[in-house]
Amino acid sequence: MFAAQRTAIAFNGLKALSAKTAMRSMATSAASTMPGAFNGKKNANGNYTVTLIPGDGIGPEISESVVKIYKAAGVPIEWEPVSVTPVHKNGKIAIPDEALHSVKKNTVALKGPLATPIGKGHVSLNLTLRRTFNLYANVRPCKSVVGYKTLYDNVDTVLIRENTEGEYSGIEHEVVDGVVQSIKLITKDASDRCARYAFNYAKESGRQRVTAVHKANIMKLSDGLFLSSCQEVAREYPEIKFDDLMLDRACLQIVQDPSVFADTVMVMPNL
Repeated sequence: MFAAQRTAIAFNGLKALSAKTAMRSMATSAASTMPGAFNGKKNANGNYTVTLIPGDGIGPEISESVVKIYKAAGVPIEWEPVSVTPVHKNGKIAIPDEALHSVKKNTVALKGPLATPIGKGHVSLNLTLRRTFNLYANVRPCKSVVGYKTLYDNVDTVLIRENTEGEYSGIEHEVVDGVVQSIKLITKDASDRCARYAFNYAKESGRQRVTAVHKANIMKLSDGLFLSSCQEVAREYPEIKFDDLMLDRACLQIVQDPSVFADTVMVMPNL
């Protein structure tokens, strides 16, 4: 589910939220001052109209199942299916106008998986959607389901990943035959807005800590810029504890004992 305004509430809602949790999240966002808050209105039938992007590959099968689950749960939604099969506009790959209009009108969309052919020079539709709607914050809540036993109990953390830059910028060129250079782009503006979104999210959801995850020890300029942006924004939120972890240690801790990140928002660059 994503809000087609300034930010993504959760870009891949198929993976992130159950039907009831999704609607509860929408209701919470509606009353929120966070950027990208859901502002949809019910139609004449008392339902919300939501854009449905079935996707490709396994996407249609997953999307069909989600629609059935929402119906069984009594979620007040009417689906508006659209295709995002790319079209050519002014010599560039773009999302069809019908899909653009639907998402802008409904402000919320549910997206199935979209595949990008490997090594064929095709544009990533996922990246195109993110850039089209400026979906700069990929929000992934991870919370234990009561009554469903897993390896860990009481997991409750949120990962917020910058969604438009980094290694996924798609800036590549061949220097000479057999030598390809891929540029990792990180800017202060994008880092600042992602960090500020993370702190706003923590404040709105009552979480006590924001942890920046990075590799600034190796990528001193790029991840270093992202980390410094988080440190600067943290000073605007003295009521929220801020710390940072190198990616390696964060991964180790989260697999050893994810409860150390309870009540925490983890914010990080794209990859």
